Amino acid sequence: MPLVTIMLLEGRSPEQKKAMFKAVTDAIVQSLGAPRDAVRITLNEVPMEHYSVGGMTRDERDQLAAQGKRAAGGA
Repeated sequence: MPLVTIMLLEGRSPEQKKAMFKAVTDAIVQSLGAPRDAVRITLNEVPMEHYSVGGMTRDERDQLAAQGKRAAGGA
């Protein structure tokens, strides 16, 4: 029985997650020959404030990028 764990930053719609579950299941069935009903997927959604790159949260990085765009005359 294939067990798949996926970690994503939060923010995807239910439709996007359903499409991902189907695509991942299809890939496992095709590549491993596993029965579709045997594929198990666990999705762990990580809040933006619980994710960091270079010591900054995703929200902080997004804010910094937005400030840079404004300073450069962007939207």
